[in-house]
Amino acid sequence: MRLLYFYPENPLLKNQGNNARALALLEYFKSRAIEVDFVGVYADNFQQEDISNLKNERYIKEGYLLKSLSRKKNQLRYFFMYSLPRKIFKKIKEFDRRRFGQEKLFEEIAMQKEYDFILISYAYWANLIDNIKEVKPNVKFVIDTHDFLTSQFQHTKDFQLGKYFETEMRLLNKFDEVLVISNEEKYVFSQFLDQPVSIVTHTLKTHFDASEIAKKYDIVYVASNNEHNIKAAKWFFTEVYPKLDKNIQIVVVGRVVSFCPDGDNITKIAFIEDLDSIYEVSKIAICPMLSGTGLKIKVVEALSYGLPVVCNERGIDGLLNKTNNGCLMTNDSSQFANYVIQLLQDKTFYEKHAQDSKSFFIANHAIEATYTELDHIFTVDQ
Repeated sequence: MRLLYFYPENPLLKNQGNNARALALLEYFKSRAIEVDFVGVYADNFQQEDISNLKNERYIKEGYLLKSLSRKKNQLRYFFMYSLPRKIFKKIKEFDRRRFGQEKLFEEIAMQKEYDFILISYAYWANLIDNIKEVKPNVKFVIDTHDFLTSQFQHTKDFQLGKYFETEMRLLNKFDEVLVISNEEKYVFSQFLDQPVSIVTHTLKTHFDASEIAKKYDIVYVASNNEHNIKAAKWFFTEVYPKLDKNIQIVVVGRVVSFCPDGDNITKIAFIEDLDSIYEVSKIAICPMLSGTGLKIKVVEALSYGLPVVCNERGIDGLLNKTNNGCLMTNDSSQFANYVIQLLQDKTFYEKHAQDSKSFFIANHAIEATYTELDHIFTVDQ
């Protein structure tokens, strides 16, 4: 079986939840001996060396990075094939991430071989397949949505709910099957789409043995620097952190460190190759999220280590159960701090929520169940 997988970012950068999901899919394809050709988007942190690393790890057979064509060297083509159509049809720019020339490059790659599946990530890259569908009727086109984008865009200038939602559904309807990461997204999408909508939640190996390792940090906080995480970090360090004992050791991992204060008890790591080395020496995880939709991959990662998680209401979005899941949820800063303190001081309280974390993870995010669903989608016989 042969599959063409488009994911725009570098899946080897594990500090971001979306990359972790992409890498988990590559792990699945590798386990099922599915031949994968991979297409990403060229960036400072995603270059040919990274493609070589993906090949060396046997995640992919071939790899390509899309670049934008020069406007100056292709002025007429840029105007008539890129700029003018966008003005005439008044497309919502948030739902189209393609840059000049990328669609043609992707089409050329797709035409080189016969594929059984073409998998696209995110609705705002859905238009990559428009011309390919016409000449490859036997290919099954699948989209991994990652998130409900209309909700993500609700604070953009000139946002119109009906127009944005209609655009998102129209883009998803181009595909033969739609993959979502949570029950909430399945419920919404399945009301408006003709195609099957399948839940493929995030899956990881269990790391429960890490509970026996001596702990260096009391709190681990992993986040990228998107707008939701920046707002959340500012809330935590302004509203919650002052209520905590300054002997509590906190490690912050990811690009959100740029928005966190310095402190003798705060360790900041902008990038780390191996997150395992941090999770396994941490006692609890936090996920302060005030906005943003969809499953929080960092919550699932923490649960895979059997860590209790203290979070806001948005932190449990996408979890199949909202209670008895290892998460202590509150939007109140004082209660947030109290949960942290009680977990660190009350052994019985800690062990109860650590066990909930393990039980929930095994029931809902263990590899076996998710791989069975993926086998059905990609018609793999086991």
